[in-house]
Amino acid sequence: MIDYTLARIAEIVGGRLTDISAEDAATTRVTGTVEFDSRAVTPGGLFLALPGARADGHDFAAAAVEAGAVAVLAARPVGVPAIVVDPTPQESDRSAGVLEHDEDGSGAAVLGALARLAAAVAADLAADGLTIVGITGSSGKTSTKDLVAAVLAPLGEVVAPPGSFNNELGHPWTVLRATRDTRFLVLEMSARHRGNIAALAAIATPSIAVVLNVGTAHLGEFGSREAIAATKAELPQAVPSTGTVVLNVDDTAVAAMAGQTSATVVRVSREPGEKVDVWASGVTLDALARPRFTLHAGDESVDVALAVHGDHQVSNALCAAAVALRAGASLRQVADALAAAGPVSKHRMQVTTRADGVTVINDAYNANPDSMRAGLKALAWMAREGGERRRSWAVLGEMAELGDDAITEHDNIGRLAVRLDVSRLVVVGTGRTMSAMHHGAVMEGSWGSESTMVPDADAALQLLREELEPGDVVLVKASNAAGLGALAEALLQDGTARA
Repeated sequence: MIDYTLARIAEIVGGRLTDISAEDAATTRVTGTVEFDSRAVTPGGLFLALPGARADGHDFAAAAVEAGAVAVLAARPVGVPAIVVDPTPQESDRSAGVLEHDEDGSGAAVLGALARLAAAVAADLAADGLTIVGITGSSGKTSTKDLVAAVLAPLGEVVAPPGSFNNELGHPWTVLRATRDTRFLVLEMSARHRGNIAALAAIATPSIAVVLNVGTAHLGEFGSREAIAATKAELPQAVPSTGTVVLNVDDTAVAAMAGQTSATVVRVSREPGEKVDVWASGVTLDALARPRFTLHAGDESVDVALAVHGDHQVSNALCAAAVALRAGASLRQVADALAAAGPVSKHRMQVTTRADGVTVINDAYNANPDSMRAGLKALAWMAREGGERRRSWAVLGEMAELGDDAITEHDNIGRLAVRLDVSRLVVVGTGRTMSAMHHGAVMEGSWGSESTMVPDADAALQLLREELEPGDVVLVKASNAAGLGALAEALLQDGTARA
């Protein structure tokens, strides 16, 4: 982050200084990173004392200072230099779901202070010319964030979150990675309920916003797709009139958001249209489902070959291209950057072929009906393209937070696997939703052991080890809580992997 003094930070967050004099606080500056893991603290850093599942960050304050932190942001005195903040009821409400172990409100207090500090830093840097890019959508946020970071990199230093740091902790933490040298800050924004995205946008107001889609992820939390759309619309509503909103108008709910912002609207689509600004034509996929297409912007066009996998990445790449073009990139720069932008975030459409020819598609970080359909289509494509047909395996776990639609959506995915002619469906789990996926496959026409239910990831791994054959293609996908990422990694460790 930019180097504020401890006195200035205390003023910003509304905290009181403990175990440090006012004179020292006025001259001691935070010159390192802000961390909530004491093991990641660097010299000159600031440590966040947050409660966790197994330990309270306050207990590691002394260790963080010993590792180089100049102070701790805490909810109580910790015996080392600290800025102490008190919780408010509003902050406790906002932190619910982010901090699972915050009985005394100490985590909420620190999160609230973190948000205020990030907001001050973002405002200072934006005044100096920092471009803030915000991205939301029911699916594809992380992949698009990675593509946006890649296409902006030729234009200047980019800060973007690792993985899916997109909530009340990860969002301000990412903001505080930016410095005076940062030209672009790329932020991914998720939501569990109405108001989440508006709150994140208030911390760091984007001058460029991207809305990808409105699907059924977190339907159990929101209750309806209309409520999800209203929440996603909080992002374009937050962009000032001098900014830009990039909308994927192939999604009608996203297209309707053009009327909810005073900013300049850039429309992207997989098809040309009267009001479409950036679009694709001639989309094809290679043997590993990597898209190839012609990118159009106004009267210009250029051929693009993506290094990421899946037909769904076309829309993500178009949105990334629109952001880069608004930031001053040329169409040629965009095409070159997209061609070099392989998978970055862990467990998201990472495609690796083992030495024995088994291809593993590790997409185990997250799952919802839209992303599950995209993953299955990519699997089916890889299995049938590039010469002799290969056996395909879909190892699928639960899609979380679907509410009353969970049974129907899991049933639909089981049926889709059969319609796509997936050779083997391995349903991981024994609950009602996973039974619905298995029985959906059976009712759609699965026969014999084409669809198999196993109780857990260990049983799925044992089955795969016993029955995989050279040349097979395996998709591993579920919501992160299912823990199938370790299964995919174990499959790769079973042989010498090659890209």
